[in-house]
Amino acid sequence: MEWKPDAVVGALVFLLGVGLIVAGVVWKGRAVRPFAASRARSVAQREYARDLQRAADHVIERARRSAGEGEPAIVTVEAVVRTTQDRYGYAEVERRHAAAALRRRFEHGGCAADCVTDAFG
Repeated sequence: MEWKPDAVVGALVFLLGVGLIVAGVVWKGRAVRPFAASRARSVAQREYARDLQRAADHVIERARRSAGEGEPAIVTVEAVVRTTQDRYGYAEVERRHAAAALRRRFEHGGCAADCVTDAFG
């Protein structure tokens, strides 16, 4: 049986392609998850801070929508804690972290004109 050079090259290209697909399936999550534990911790801390800020934004918007005409929106740290736990799946959220995130979003969003909060107390 004689092998033609085109058939051999075609088979090698096919096998290389299959190998790359298998490697991609096996290692698909590695590019997203850091190898080093210190990088994993820093990524988790950044995600936690980002999720707290998103929860604070969500609570502020929900309070503004539910406030009556001429009434201030009441935004509590406890609402930020509950929202962070419910929406982002954290088992425990420190009150001081939620208060800090709420203060940042309160000041950033210009909430002093139409909101009241317990984050500064």
